[in-house]
Amino acid sequence: MTKIFKNTYSYYFLLPAAIIYTIIFLVPTVMSFFFSMTRWSLQEWDFIGLENFRMFFEEPSLIIGFKNTFIYAAVTCVLKVVLGLLLGVFLTSKIRSKGYLRSVIFFPTLVSTIAVGLAFSMMMHPSQGLINTTLAWLGINGPDWLGDPSIALLSVAFVDVWKGVGFATVIYMAGILSIPAEYYEALQIDGGNAFRKFWNIIVPLSRPATNSVIILAFIGGLRSFDLVWAMTKGGPGFTTDLIASIIYKQYQGGFYGLATAGNVILFLFVSVLAFPLYMFLNRKEVDL
Repeated sequence: MTKIFKNTYSYYFLLPAAIIYTIIFLVPTVMSFFFSMTRWSLQEWDFIGLENFRMFFEEPSLIIGFKNTFIYAAVTCVLKVVLGLLLGVFLTSKIRSKGYLRSVIFFPTLVSTIAVGLAFSMMMHPSQGLINTTLAWLGINGPDWLGDPSIALLSVAFVDVWKGVGFATVIYMAGILSIPAEYYEALQIDGGNAFRKFWNIIVPLSRPATNSVIILAFIGGLRSFDLVWAMTKGGPGFTTDLIASIIYKQYQGGFYGLATAGNVILFLFVSVLAFPLYMFLNRKEVDL
């Protein structure tokens, strides 16, 4: 008995975290799967099987929502990776006021997403917004950023990038600063220029940081809701509707079981896309 206790003693330290994880994550997850197969309210529920899933897949705007969600996630992910890497290189180079510039880049990450959405909604107003007013002063006729169906989704995506690129930059800065100085010294001896330093040293040796940014940005884009809702509420029409905003509209209509089924579908959708991507990136990192 004493031997068994000694062998399992270290696992007891994990028990508090396991209890918290079970209460906060596992139990709500199981409940979500169960209530997705019910028609429920705050007072009662009726089990209806897979009916909610059938109804959710019959939602007219669902195909648009899936397409918009994937486009939104892809655009924001790519831009955060590219801009985060470039800013990370810039902010780890020998420039003055690096501390101040780092604070400026990271500051939008700390601002409330709803506040950012409302602020940019006013700035992107077609006639009175700051952006089009500035463009008009330069002799350029600015578009209706949030009212034109062809650019509304991309406009929201660019705001998302503005807000989130600071976090990606911090990850890249950590990755770049962890590169041993011997690589730079060897390149300098070989007569390498700044481009070779960037392409042959920073890019390949920052792959762990790149993988982290890709996974976090892609999952964040697939799950995004608050910025889109604050700026467009899915409009004009359904052109900026994401899966999460479609689910929220079901909650607003009082279809709680249907919305819960939508959340389960969103969870599976994110898992199906993100997990293979994670495995692929992790394999490439190991091969390196």
